[in-house]
Amino acid sequence: MSDHTELTGHQPELRAARDWIKVLAKYREPNTSRSTYELAITIGPFLALWVLAWWSLSVSYWLTLAISSVNAAFLLRLFCIQHDCGHGAFFNNRTVSDWLGRVLGVLTLTPYDVWRRTHSIHHSNSGNLTRRGIGDVHTLTVAEYKALSPFHRAMYRLYRNPVVLFGLGPGYLFFVQNRLPLGLMASAKYWISAMGTNAAILIGLCLMLYFGGVMPILLIFLPSTLLAATAGVWLFYVQHQFETTQWDAEENWQVHDAALNGSSHYVLPAVLQWLSANIGIHHVHHLYSRIPFYRLPEVLRDHAELAGRNRMTVRESLANARLHLWDEQSRRLLSFAQARAR
Repeated sequence: MSDHTELTGHQPELRAARDWIKVLAKYREPNTSRSTYELAITIGPFLALWVLAWWSLSVSYWLTLAISSVNAAFLLRLFCIQHDCGHGAFFNNRTVSDWLGRVLGVLTLTPYDVWRRTHSIHHSNSGNLTRRGIGDVHTLTVAEYKALSPFHRAMYRLYRNPVVLFGLGPGYLFFVQNRLPLGLMASAKYWISAMGTNAAILIGLCLMLYFGGVMPILLIFLPSTLLAATAGVWLFYVQHQFETTQWDAEENWQVHDAALNGSSHYVLPAVLQWLSANIGIHHVHHLYSRIPFYRLPEVLRDHAELAGRNRMTVRESLANARLHLWDEQSRRLLSFAQARAR
């Protein structure tokens, strides 16, 4: 992780995590015009590229695939807008935000009400070792891993393998897991959300099949969805999986400390930051989730300490993908090799 003091030569202001809440509250109000604009410049290109990809089927399948790959970036941004809707951070009117989120959930294959609830659980319990299991990347402590049987160790290592996490995982998550309200099966509300989304997706697929045959599904729908899902899973992974992240048992856990210290500031090139709707400024988002994504850079401009905290470059994030186990003694995320040497 980079150090802002070394980069700028300035000593940033120091605040306790809880003290940031009042500071960040002034950034929370979304601007309706700005939100509408951000939606328009995302959904507009997404739909235009869909039409262009469909047209290109009669020209070249490789061209169709290329256009679909580009469109995955706009689908990812739509998911990020859906994410802000779930936090009530996109429009002041919660009903409008929720219904926009439900519509976008059909495009992103994510039942909005189910996702909003599980994501809320993630925010409420992030970094809490006692409350793992919903909305997070499964992470064991070194002691827990060493206590496992050889078979269960192998299963955990398989789960944390990049081929599984970022190769098979995104498809499983969005095409299979999202089809049921897992973790919320006892509530009719979440069944309605999941089944309603499934029905809308099925109607869309049937229309594609009727008007264009199987090729729009194979060359437009599937590639754009899988690429966007893979990018989304990667972003979610690096937001909390880095060497100096923070995990604590519940008796020592504090929500604001976990938000500030256990979430990364993923420093991306400008284009990627735009396409991911500033979601890399994740430590600020976790501290105050009601801040609209387009105001997060404003927070960093105004507060040097937050701009310099938990910085992670793309190269550093690739190295962090080799870390798998939380060591409660050193308070570091370790690789399997590092844990074995202890």
